[in-house]
Amino acid sequence: MKTPIIAPSLLAANFAHLAQEVAMIDQSQADWLHIDVMDGSFVPNISFGFVVMEALRPLTAKPFDVHLMIQNPERYLERFVQAGANVVTVHLEACTHLHRTIAAIKNLGAKAGVALNPHSSVALLQDVLSDLDLVCLMSVNPGFGGQHFIENTYKKCKMLSEMRQQSNANFLIEIDGGVTQQNAPKLLHSGADVLVAGNFVFSSSNPPQTIAELKTGVN
Repeated sequence: MKTPIIAPSLLAANFAHLAQEVAMIDQSQADWLHIDVMDGSFVPNISFGFVVMEALRPLTAKPFDVHLMIQNPERYLERFVQAGANVVTVHLEACTHLHRTIAAIKNLGAKAGVALNPHSSVALLQDVLSDLDLVCLMSVNPGFGGQHFIENTYKKCKMLSEMRQQSNANFLIEIDGGVTQQNAPKLLHSGADVLVAGNFVFSSSNPPQTIAELKTGVN
């Protein structure tokens, strides 16, 4: 089985101790740090913004995987890259001109990702697959952590993996929501490359060990 990229989601961290939580991730086997940005409009919640990202950026050299759950994300791309984003993922459902937005992210020097809500078909990405560095499949409805994993994600992941092979594209497939040690192997077998884990990591009694187990596939 391939070794996944592990991206703990800071949304599930203790907000009163973000510096310590980032230090823990930095010292763990995690590869990326996943940052969910919510505007209270596209999703019914509000989270991090530029100021928090700028404060956290000096604390780790690990890539910031920034997931923009916001309307009209093109307005803020430059600000997020300036704040330290290495990967910028926008939602298909929030972009009127998706191809233009993907190009704008790349022109800023970041990797470009597109996220799909559970109801959106992977077929909607067919015409931009060759332009993408990452596709994020939401395996819960976006907006809140701690939700139950949606089983149809396996099917979508397999379909997307087949599309990737058929189109000779080289984007990563990321799964975001409800990822645990129990479903991680099946997700990887379905074609996933990046696992975003929030509550499963931060509610653990030993988060670094939990990250290591996700990374190596040990129960």
